[in-house]
Amino acid sequence: MREPKVTVKIPRPLYRKIQQVVEDSGFNSPTDFIVYVLRDLMGEADEEKKPEFTQDELDDVKRKLKNLGYL
Repeated sequence: MREPKVTVKIPRPLYRKIQQVVEDSGFNSPTDFIVYVLRDLMGEADEEKKPEFTQDELDDVKRKLKNLGYL
């Protein structure tokens, strides 16, 4: 089941700029463009929150590198 939508208010000059971008792109509407941009930004934000390695994984790699003589 799809979540219900909500209304977000943005300044009218910004909306007009988005409309201009949409006219020259493959987006069907300003809403489609805004949703795309927000999803992209939220994906980046989620990626930044996740550490690439846990501390245990880092310790394990350091131990292995030390055993191999690299550290």
